[in-house]
Amino acid sequence: MVNNPTPLKAESKDLNFFYAGGHQALKSVSMPIYENKITALIGPSGCGKSTYLRCFNRMHDLYPGNKYEGQIIMHPDNTNILEHGVDAIEVRMRISMVFQKPNPFPKSIFENVAYGLRVRGETNKRTVADKVEEALKGAALWNEVKDRQQDLAFNLSGGQQQRLCIARALATDPEIMLFDEPTSALDPIATANIEELMSELRHKLTILVVTHNMQQAARISDYTAYMYLGEMMEYGDTDTIFTRPARKETEDYITGKFG
Repeated sequence: MVNNPTPLKAESKDLNFFYAGGHQALKSVSMPIYENKITALIGPSGCGKSTYLRCFNRMHDLYPGNKYEGQIIMHPDNTNILEHGVDAIEVRMRISMVFQKPNPFPKSIFENVAYGLRVRGETNKRTVADKVEEALKGAALWNEVKDRQQDLAFNLSGGQQQRLCIARALATDPEIMLFDEPTSALDPIATANIEELMSELRHKLTILVVTHNMQQAARISDYTAYMYLGEMMEYGDTDTIFTRPARKETEDYITGKFG
């Protein structure tokens, strides 16, 4: 673990994951997630990055036969979110996710953002409206959509749709946000907007991001983890990983000799 005065927000301990049918996708992965920091997961396709990310909000529960071993501890309450008695829906409120391709619901802009609040049982119209506005502002989208909140979300551009998905994730006040290649389907301008937004968001929450883009990881993250074949090969602060990696495999991947 990096010697760091920043408090931990979460950590995985000896995390194994098996897909239905027995394929082991993660092998004893232990990693700290520091509060109000961005941690990037890098590594070649199929190395377990997205599988690891989806353990954090129990996405794998949605498919029968998948199995976790080990722990993911949330701090400061010391809750192991993989324990059987822990409600996966509540986990997803605390740890929200933004996917690779924007996936707005076939609803209005307003109802997309309000969705999680309604799932939580919030019925006060003023409260919902205030939270929707706050989330849209948090996703740097408010000025573009404040006068068209009843428009269908599909009418937005790709970059706007991704920011709408971020607003939807923000509305439930998550403690951690997971980003799975959030800019891979976007043009360079939209990508820059999302990166700037993520840098802003770390002031109020903790971010874990999967990216194939080495420059992106170097630009936006505080910590970087290199994964290969389901194992955590190297973890450290981003500057060290990119300038003085401890392992040759990490250096080969970062410099493009491998992967």
